[in-house]
Amino acid sequence: MQSQNFMLVEDPLSLDRIRSVLTRLEDTIIFSLIERAQFASNPRIYQRGGFKELKDLGFSGSWLEWFLKEIETFHAKARRYTSPDEYPFTSDLPEPVLPPLSFPKILYPNNINANQSILSFYTCAIVPRITRRATLALAVLKRANGITGNEEFEDDGNHGSAATIDVEVLQSISKRVHYGKFVSESKFLENPAAFIPHIIKPNRQILEDLITKPEVERKLLLRLRKKAATYAQDIAVDDHHKTNADVSDGKTPHLNGDGPKLNGTDKIDVDGVVDLYESYIIPLTKEVEVEYLLHRLDGLSQEEIDKLAKKGRPV
Repeated sequence: MQSQNFMLVEDPLSLDRIRSVLTRLEDTIIFSLIERAQFASNPRIYQRGGFKELKDLGFSGSWLEWFLKEIETFHAKARRYTSPDEYPFTSDLPEPVLPPLSFPKILYPNNINANQSILSFYTCAIVPRITRRATLALAVLKRANGITGNEEFEDDGNHGSAATIDVEVLQSISKRVHYGKFVSESKFLENPAAFIPHIIKPNRQILEDLITKPEVERKLLLRLRKKAATYAQDIAVDDHHKTNADVSDGKTPHLNGDGPKLNGTDKIDVDGVVDLYESYIIPLTKEVEVEYLLHRLDGLSQEEIDKLAKKGRPV
């Protein structure tokens, strides 16, 4: 999980800095998905009321929701969710044990939280896809032990391990999606006059067009595919091809056939990772960005709005 020290960052709304954060989050998300892909889909952990043990504790949600509640309760006490880039999946969390930090004012006050949508698309659409190979492998083993029909699929019993990784993936996706607020604030402050007319007379499509850069998105998806394809490979070092010089002078062998070799065993569905961004993360981020802009003038006087409108130029 990428953490930002907002107490030291000179300009937290710099688009270059924001892009850097989003790029590093790609790595976090991909590696977490690779970890989740080693377990079967285990749909029972996403079903509310699926565990009698939780019902006995008075909890009516799913196993994953219970995991989130327990983890986020501790994190809330450590004031994680006072940071402007952190958003919990759980409501009614306890107050921090530590005194609050004096974060610089970065985002305009808002209550936008897309985590319920993130939780839904992740459990319903992403988990079944990225765990498909592990689920099919599980079915083979169960059939070999005489288990057939519906029981041969889906559940490998690793409820704790799967949910632990799910929490890591969800928190990373949440941070990535809600960073759209930083993008919107940065672009709004750069040219308020371009946005204000379409906020006062709400036009979601124009606001989305103002923040959308198709070429940037295209490059993002290409980079993501390359990363996922690279990280999805098992790298085996072939010592046979090392020369005496490679060993004696301590130099790393060049990747020209004498160094690490990719054995072609994919650890995750690369297309699934790209689809996660293209079909879910990017569209939901845009929704957060537009919703943030639509509330960017809330509570401002007409004089304050007029003053902002004089900055930049309409487009």
